[in-house]
Amino acid sequence: MSAHCNVVVLISGSGSNLQALIDDLGAGDSPARIQAVLSNRADAYGLERAKAAGIATELLDHKAFADREAFDAALIARIDAHQPDLVVLAGFMRILTPGFVRHYQGRLLNIHPSLLPKYKGLHTHQRALEAGDAEHGCSVHFVTEELDGGPLVVQAVVPVNVNDTAESLAQRVHVQEHRIYPLAVRWFAAGRLQLGDAGAILDSEPLPATGHLIRT
Repeated sequence: MSAHCNVVVLISGSGSNLQALIDDLGAGDSPARIQAVLSNRADAYGLERAKAAGIATELLDHKAFADREAFDAALIARIDAHQPDLVVLAGFMRILTPGFVRHYQGRLLNIHPSLLPKYKGLHTHQRALEAGDAEHGCSVHFVTEELDGGPLVVQAVVPVNVNDTAESLAQRVHVQEHRIYPLAVRWFAAGRLQLGDAGAILDSEPLPATGHLIRT
């Protein structure tokens, strides 16, 4: 790894987690540098956030490709042109092919709005409410071929209030997403975080199955 950890961020939407990363790196004391932001959607507001921060942006429309494999191959070529040490999924709404995931093994992070392994997939906040959960939250994990199933790095836990709606719960979880994603990227960029054979490793110590837990 170079003196700086080159990061490429993939987005599909508003880019609020991207903004949290941009703001964190703006503090000037992080070894991470966002080299480029790529989106599969032209209307992703995150592209505007990146441009405002002086970060290179690229658009790769998945609808222009015959299949998922062809799109992912083109995406790999675009990403690799920036020589990334780390690829960060920040609301990238595409299921990635096994070949893509293997190509970035150990240097691909995702954030998910639940306390994994609970509630993989969509509508996590509503599902937590319907299950009567006392706690909910968000998780940063290394990406593997199992959807939302890679080794956990860090989770933030929020209490579920009696009068919560899916929207109010989502708002509180988003606040924690914006805390833990920059934290995980800093750990990786500083060489403290890596993916081992048995799971995530922080400061040369295996992390528990839950990852590093932060309670709010």
